[in-house]
Amino acid sequence: MAEILETLQLRLEGKYRVERELGRGGMATVYYAHDLVHDREVAIKVLNPELSATIGAERFNREITLASRLNHPHILGFYESGQADNLLYYVMPFVRGEALRDKIDREGQLGVADAVRIIKEVASALGHAHEQNVVHRDVKPENILLLENGHALVADFGIARAATEGDAQKLTQTGMAIGTPVYMSPEQSTGEKVGPAADIYSLGCVLYEMLSGEPPFTGKNAMAIMARHAMETVPAIRIVRSSVSEEIEEAIFAALEKSPVDRPKTCDEFIEILGTPMGETTMRRASRMTTTRRIPTPIPLPPTPWYKKTGVMVGAVAVLALGGAAAWKFSAGSAPTQLGAEARSIAVLYFDNDTKDASLGFLADGITEAVISSLSGIEKLDVVSRSGSEQFRGSTAPTDSIATTLDVGVLVKGNLEKDGDKIRVNVRLIDRSNAELGRGKVGPFVATSLSLRDSVAAQVAELIRDRLGTEIKLREQRDATRNEAAWLAVQRAEAGRKRFEAAFGSGDVAKAAEEQRAIDSLLIDAARLDPRWATPLNLRATVAYYVARRNTDFDVKRQAVDSGLVWANESLTRSVDNPDGLEMRGNLTYFRAISGLETDGSKITAGIDAARQDLEKATQVNPSQAGAWSTLSHLYTRIPGASTEVINAADKALSADAFLANAAVVYDRVFTTAYDQEAFDLKAAPYCEKMAKRFKGTLNAYRCQLMMMTIPKPKNPDVARAWALADSAVTAAPQVQQPVQRLVMNMYVAAVLVKAGLKDSAKAVADRSRGDGQTDPKRETMLRGGYVYALLGDTTAAAAALKEYLAANEDRRDSFRADAGWWFRPVQNSPKFRAIIGGS
Repeated sequence: MAEILETLQLRLEGKYRVERELGRGGMATVYYAHDLVHDREVAIKVLNPELSATIGAERFNREITLASRLNHPHILGFYESGQADNLLYYVMPFVRGEALRDKIDREGQLGVADAVRIIKEVASALGHAHEQNVVHRDVKPENILLLENGHALVADFGIARAATEGDAQKLTQTGMAIGTPVYMSPEQSTGEKVGPAADIYSLGCVLYEMLSGEPPFTGKNAMAIMARHAMETVPAIRIVRSSVSEEIEEAIFAALEKSPVDRPKTCDEFIEILGTPMGETTMRRASRMTTTRRIPTPIPLPPTPWYKKTGVMVGAVAVLALGGAAAWKFSAGSAPTQLGAEARSIAVLYFDNDTKDASLGFLADGITEAVISSLSGIEKLDVVSRSGSEQFRGSTAPTDSIATTLDVGVLVKGNLEKDGDKIRVNVRLIDRSNAELGRGKVGPFVATSLSLRDSVAAQVAELIRDRLGTEIKLREQRDATRNEAAWLAVQRAEAGRKRFEAAFGSGDVAKAAEEQRAIDSLLIDAARLDPRWATPLNLRATVAYYVARRNTDFDVKRQAVDSGLVWANESLTRSVDNPDGLEMRGNLTYFRAISGLETDGSKITAGIDAARQDLEKATQVNPSQAGAWSTLSHLYTRIPGASTEVINAADKALSADAFLANAAVVYDRVFTTAYDQEAFDLKAAPYCEKMAKRFKGTLNAYRCQLMMMTIPKPKNPDVARAWALADSAVTAAPQVQQPVQRLVMNMYVAAVLVKAGLKDSAKAVADRSRGDGQTDPKRETMLRGGYVYALLGDTTAAAAALKEYLAANEDRRDSFRADAGWWFRPVQNSPKFRAIIGGS
């Protein structure tokens, strides 16, 4: 901005010799100058004219004066501030070095030790400011300067506050942002009052970026980024860089809590977490921290993802016949060579729609899913499921991070682009280091052509064959359509399904109803266009199942289940024994039996039996039918003596699809069943370890660790750690569940106290944690209390506790009569106890 430079040179003549621009950002421009009075180099930061007009000189000078009182070795101070015509500026020392932004852009990932040292210096500076009631509000790499000796200086205190205190609405209309969305705390993005916790959140974002090379959340625009800050879980930094310690990861997680009250209270506390070794201190600290890495506690029977029901199927003969439709080439200078075993694990990432026609997004998804379906089931390949790939749809995460998270050696990437009035697909095969293994082009074809879909699948297989140096064969699909219009209608319905779920989840009933009507219309057309194709009917049943599970109105539930069963049955008349149809009919039948829609005991039993037959048949037809295995793992819990079947079904569900939407629930199901069956080392401990790593910060992950301390011979009945785990489990639970979870977790801690030899303390904790029927209608607390009293040898109290539990859970009496379990082994032969179990 030449005119700004000219204005400064004119108005500051005789005091400063303003020589050149050093850099500019969204809010200000910085100029290099020489202080003629004091003979020193300075930098003059000039606010943009729109921002200057919005803030006003009085407010600007007031905030700069407050900030200028800060005196800290890691804060870049001010010399003075002023106004030149309509421009507001302030003068600061000229620093020889660079901004942290420049270092990150140049080096990508910084050394762990350097990153921690820098962040501690910045935290120290911010902590000093917070003690003076000054909040920075715009902590980001651009505002952290690195001296030539490597030490950090924090710049620009007071500017963001001045902007916030000004006419924010007017400022927003100019297109400038107050703060930077990539580093902005959730409360700041919603306009709430911010305090030191907002700076700590931004500090966590900066540390994450220094270590990973990317901020924790990015997006196409400011609104998308802010939504991710508010809603999404924080990616685990140790997945990207295993050299990052658990203490550093914990510090990042703590700083990036969604709620300000759950973050470290001060910068000193944040520094303490960075530097404190793991152990009792860390566990005790965890008790006062909630977590954003929480997965809401699911309802008992998780729905099978819609994309497991409506996969686009590709006929193998048609696919392989289209080999001439595409031209492939290897990377320049490379010849086909065999890859290692890790290359046999492959993820097909969702293709990008670069056609500039947003309406073709559904086509990119359909082609991607066709490739996944075609490659899945090949013995020599381990292909990540759609649910695994879906989590990276539209992601800008680094290739190595995606590959590490999905645990694969090869990624398939692609994009759609226009070629005249037709569509061409570009595909690349890359390894986890982003080195290109091969690339090719398919097409051009008209957008409605199934040849486009099929050719991509065939040629990806061809490339993999060449690179693996072995023969592979696309699996023959059971359920296919060759009707282009039908296939396109289903793809549009699947896209609508995503919008429907989003609207339903956000409570927009009108939008959800509109999308549901559109989905239904598309699927009716698809079913009519191809009378032999079962997929449109399976998708209709899937939508009905979703509606049934998420409605509280029993009439709506019943109508949805009845409709879904009609469509599932019709799909099975079109394609006898198709596994998706069997799975959906089994899910609907089982849901009707256990959801209260049936009240007749004989009908409930018959419904569970019928569902079991359908689901087991689905897994016989397709042993990789992950959704059916998942539902079976729940169904078997209702069958006395079927613990082995529960574990086996859950194992097979996770083996078939490690990225099931309800994987957290399935993991917990295996753990609790193995725990009940005393398979502590064989199954319970390994699954608990997996939950603690993959679903860190969830209720189940904390609870399983606590439960493992209550087994007959725990490795370490550490009472302090038990309390920390209990506290963390409670804060990770949904707020409505926290009162009863507090009581339940207390009972587990009481059991640990017994194991640690502190029986009096154990009894005191158990006695005060009994709860009542209002807080705990199902009396889950008393079941655990019975175990504590049994450990204490108090037969009378143990029997009374169990009696209270069974009075609220009569359906459990038979299972207790058959096997009271190892919890009650110390008292199970007592006459009082046997009388309770017998119901007398």
